[in-house]
Order: sequence, then C-alpha cells, then structure tokens
Amino acid sequence: MSELIALSPEFVDPPTLEKLSIERASTHPPRVLLLYGSLRDRSYSRLLVEEAEQLLRRFGAETRIYDPRGLPQPDDASPDHPKVAELREASIWSEGHVWCSPERHGTITGIFKSQIDWLPLESGGVRPTQGRTLAVMQVNAGSQSFNAVNALRILGRWMRMITVPNQSSVAKAYDEFDEAGRMKPSAYYDRLVDVMEELVKFTLLTRDRADYLVDRYSERKSEGRSPHGQAYIAAAQQQQVSS
Repeated sequence: MSELIALSPEFVDPPTLEKLSIERASTHPPRVLLLYGSLRDRSYSRLLVEEAEQLLRRFGAETRIYDPRGLPQPDDASPDHPKVAELREASIWSEGHVWCSPERHGTITGIFKSQIDWLPLESGGVRPTQGRTLAVMQVNAGSQSFNAVNALRILGRWMRMITVPNQSSVAKAYDEFDEAGRMKPSAYYDRLVDVMEELVKFTLLTRDRADYLVDRYSERKSEGRSPHGQAYIAAAQQQQVSS
C-alpha cells in the first residue's frame, strides 16, 4: 500500500524552499484594485473602500477604485462593453484586491456579485484573478455580522485568490463616518488599518511567486505539461549564469 498507484509521476512537482526563492524581486508599488457594492450617493461600502485606499497609499501601494455605475447585468451585454472591459483590465493590472459589500438580506449585494460574475476564471490564457491577494470587508446597517465577508471568502476561493486571514466588518456604518465621509477613530478603524497592512504584506510576499503557487498537478496532467517548478528553477539558474 506504500506505492501511489494513481499518481502520474511525470507531472509531480514536490514543493521545496528552493522553488519559492526569488532571484530578483519586483520593486514597483503593489497594485491593488478595490471593489464596492452599492450605488447609493452616500454608499458606506464605497466610503470604507475610499478609506482603505488612503491607507494602502500610505503603505506604498498603487490603487484603483472601480466604479460599478453603468456595469450591465452579466450576460446582458458583450464582454467588450466599456465597463466590462474596464473591470477586466483593472483586474489583470492588479496584484491584489479589496472587496467590500453591504450585507443585504443576509449576504452580499447583487451590485457586488455582478462585478465578480463579469470576471472570468480564464479567458484567452489570461486569468484575471488567480494568484492575486484579497482582503474582504463589509458594512452593516445594524449590529455586527459576518455573512457578507464569509460569502466574499467563498467567492475569493472560487476565483482562486489568496485571501488574507484578517477581515473588516463595520456595524452601524452610519455612525462610523463623519459628514465629509471620513471614518471616525474607533476599533473598526484600527481593524481596517490591520487588514490593509496585512494585504500589502501578503501581496509583497506572494506576487513574484504567484505563478508557482497556483501551478497544480491536476492541470499539468490534463494539459500534458511539465511541472512549473522545474521550469521556475531552470529559468532562475539561467538568469544567474547570464548575470
């Protein structure tokens, strides 16, 4: 019983520290896309995202906030619709995401879900979410809940993203922002700082290793290709020789 009779050894790539090493780390600012889930004039999910953007910039990241106004319902327009193309291009540009939705009827809003539904797992060999980091947040009209962030974590896993452990859930959001739309000092704000700090750390840690981290045995087998880890080491060794 010690032999792995169902395993195809030519597609196996045992993980090692060597394969996780980086010859030359990226030096550009981490690129983060932020999505929110409400179209209200005073949208608390948007305000929380804008506060998160300020923190991300303070931590050295480059950011983009996507405005979902004008995004058609999934399958109600072609992928070359300007708002769809803008969303997909922004996700391809990104190395990390921040997702924030209000909790409505115990889960995320349709506005937010439509944005994710327009992001394909794969299109033309490009995967606009796979391997990117993700931080999840929600705002509540009433007492604190975690239904929306739990739903966002499921979505993140489905989109093959690396979701950071920490998260933000802001209860009675209408009390947490001033008239100018800035977040007041509170434990909720402190948690937001924690989450954005963690997102930047995980993005810096994984962005140069993402291709290797999401390279899977089952996909290598179905595509009949060699382990990425072997190519990863060979490329690193070749780079060492040429430099």
